[in-house]
Amino acid sequence: MSLTKLNRSAATLTKNRTEGSIVSISGMCVTCVDGCIGMCEIGKSAYRGTEVLYPQPFGIITSACEKEYPVDLSHFTILGTVVGAHGIEADSDKAIFPAVNIETKIGRDKGIKVKMPIIIPGLGSTRVAKVNWEGLAIGAALAGIPLTIGENVCGMDEGSEIKNGKIVHSPDMERRVKLYKEWQRDGYGTIVVQANVEDTRLGVHEYVIQKLGVEAVELKWGQGAKDIGGEVKIKDLKKAQVLKERGYIVLPDPTDPTVIEAFEKGAFKEFERHSRLGMVDEESFIKRVEELRKAGAKYVFLKTGAYRPADLARAVKYASKAKIDLLTVDGAGGGTGMSPWRMMNEWGVPGVELWSLLYQYVKKLADKGEYIPDIAIAGGFTFEDQIFKGLALGAPYFKLIGMARGPLAAAMVGKTIGKRIEEGQIPVYVERFGNTIDEIFITAPELRKELGKDFEKVPPGALGLYTYLKRLNQGLKQLMAGNRKFSLEYITRNDIAALTKEASEISGIPYIMEIDKEEVEKILNS
Repeated sequence: MSLTKLNRSAATLTKNRTEGSIVSISGMCVTCVDGCIGMCEIGKSAYRGTEVLYPQPFGIITSACEKEYPVDLSHFTILGTVVGAHGIEADSDKAIFPAVNIETKIGRDKGIKVKMPIIIPGLGSTRVAKVNWEGLAIGAALAGIPLTIGENVCGMDEGSEIKNGKIVHSPDMERRVKLYKEWQRDGYGTIVVQANVEDTRLGVHEYVIQKLGVEAVELKWGQGAKDIGGEVKIKDLKKAQVLKERGYIVLPDPTDPTVIEAFEKGAFKEFERHSRLGMVDEESFIKRVEELRKAGAKYVFLKTGAYRPADLARAVKYASKAKIDLLTVDGAGGGTGMSPWRMMNEWGVPGVELWSLLYQYVKKLADKGEYIPDIAIAGGFTFEDQIFKGLALGAPYFKLIGMARGPLAAAMVGKTIGKRIEEGQIPVYVERFGNTIDEIFITAPELRKELGKDFEKVPPGALGLYTYLKRLNQGLKQLMAGNRKFSLEYITRNDIAALTKEASEISGIPYIMEIDKEEVEKILNS
């Protein structure tokens, strides 16, 4: 089994000439022929250079690594039982899966109500997030889950007003916050605003707290896709120049006359905008958390990525000392925007290993009686079985699962179907379900009844996300009912088993053949 794919990928729009004969260590064709036009990544790099660092075509895709890690969530299985019930009376007429409660509350004061244990982590200044925000915000709000506005939104907003180096108005940020808040129901969920180095310098958190009424803010140390700052591509010269003026790293230099001439002649079509590396230390971190609370933040979150174990330990310890409300830890390989492709595949601690270390570190502090924040984990989660396994892996400390690509995909599909309905060009695969919104989207009738005339304002993208989350909602309830766990707090590490010795060794979850040994002996000898 190949653990990684070198020198060719759909992400970089490259492939080998000799697809059946490839050198495993280099990814090159066994015979590299003089005269080849360069379809592989080496070849494309020979004429497009740094463009080939990133997944393409940028702006209309999400991307995540295609590396096959030695251990992943499929190496665990969910255990069911025929005995009893937790959280409900052990009565076959009462212990039915629709009765499972998957609502939870997060934050130090448990003041954030969540309909299901999912949070959408930072979707920021990338074009794919911006053009799909309407579906994401409305869909997440209707489903009652938190949604995070990612880094660099204010800095990237051409309509932003900046005075004395601080943001005073950002139409894009205001639109994103407003969309979510307008569609919130019964106080479920919350809109979270993230900040990196540039955002902090611009005073983005103070702006959204004091001007937009945002209650939850998130400090960002990084993510699972890369160990450098956020990146996007810019197709407009003037915008690239504005961003350089605002303090971003823009490559190549959009103020260089030679670069301007090359861009105008079409030698290249996109500039790269990069954020700076954050520099973490305990004193300044705790100080910043205190500043945000004094500025009016009701909840302060921290998101970190797949950095080395010592950095994970720092995140856990600093979050404990600062009494953070939610700590999100993102495993390697994830990503939604523009991360360097090889970095996305070959950098960082993979999910199962990272989350297992996280459990160990948190338990160590908990055993000493230290404060433990609510914890979310992220890194490629898409379906209900993974959600269950993720929560069980870190029970009782893991409270939410971070999901970005799945929800974004659902919103994009919903939006696309809406467009096809308007154009009268519904694909056969979809048309078999009908040719109207109410026929195609299975949740449309219930939402129409619930929302009344406001249903007409719900965009198809939001319907796509809501419907996808509805599926996850029921699927998770079914799995929990099979384990006789009728509320999230009853999920334990004993609800899953490792299918391989390696998965067991990494996670501390018992190997399937060693589960229940003592109980089995008691039953057989009774």
